[in-house]
Amino acid sequence: MAVSVIHDLLELGINSNASDWHIKEGAPVVLRIDGALVDTDFVPDAESIEKIVATMAKGEMYERYKKDGDLDLSYVEDNVGRFRVNIHKQRGQTAFTLRHVKTNIMQLDELGTPPVLRTIAEAQRGIIILGGTTGCGKSTTLAAMLEHVNLNFRKHCITIEDPIEYEFEDKKSIFEQREVGIDTSSFQEALTRVLRQDPDIIMVGEMRNKESFDAALQASDTGHLVMTTLHATTAAQSITRILDFYSHEEQDGIRMALSMNLYAIICQRLIPRAFGGGVIPGCEIMINTPMVKKLMEDAQIEKLPAAIEAGRDDGMQSFNQSLLKLINEGIITEEDAFAAATNPEALKMNLKGIDLNTANQIIG
Repeated sequence: MAVSVIHDLLELGINSNASDWHIKEGAPVVLRIDGALVDTDFVPDAESIEKIVATMAKGEMYERYKKDGDLDLSYVEDNVGRFRVNIHKQRGQTAFTLRHVKTNIMQLDELGTPPVLRTIAEAQRGIIILGGTTGCGKSTTLAAMLEHVNLNFRKHCITIEDPIEYEFEDKKSIFEQREVGIDTSSFQEALTRVLRQDPDIIMVGEMRNKESFDAALQASDTGHLVMTTLHATTAAQSITRILDFYSHEEQDGIRMALSMNLYAIICQRLIPRAFGGGVIPGCEIMINTPMVKKLMEDAQIEKLPAAIEAGRDDGMQSFNQSLLKLINEGIITEEDAFAAATNPEALKMNLKGIDLNTANQIIG
């Protein structure tokens, strides 16, 4: 079987564990590996670019790209894998961004996440938020949590994504995966319909606006578990980001609804492993305990970090507590931990055995 013009480049990325490919004329193709951008030796010219377009976009799709300058599509390369592709114009030239749609879903233990994430994934209802910056592994952790459900429970899971990042195979659970732009016109449209599809778990690829969060609250209110991601670096910032979706007059009501419907917020940052290469997530974990619920009800969002640090018995941990554990186990270096820490000075004190008393910060 003849291979396509892009076969070797895609295979190179897969063998290098790349998540994304960035391709444009006259510049090295760039791969995103473990969150970092890495140049390759391949520099496509105009002819190569046109061949790639012709390979991926045929007939009506090609005409749509020529008209609009943007095209989203799915592409399967034989013996390599499936990719979500965006073809677009930049500086009048064609460029591509490809995302590998993975079928090999890592389990939570393999990722090195805290054991409490299994308990969180087993929640019956509420909203679970995975927070972090782009490329921090939110989707990978969320997929691992869903796979934990898939392996152990009989559930109906519906995902709404743009694009689909992991393909789930039915095991104990059954999955339906809807891709925005292919299976549904928008997140809002899919969320409007999803409650009629008898789900147990609804996974929304990203919480983007007021409408999507309204739908998540409605689903949680009616007894469903909603899992989603959000661009926020801490649990407290996640709450603030959600409130910012709404007008000032609406925020008190949403804060109260959030205090009743939130189950947990997990925010993570990827840190290089000290040995053997690769990365491991440092995780801040906030669970909606009575203390956390009261702080949200009383609009004391600034006290949430102290509540998290004081909530170890409930499965919570701050970033610094996570980093300290990883340092003590020899998994990461102190240098990398300080670079990732929310509060490097506090982490230095923790390493000297000084544990700040956070209880007074919550009560005071």
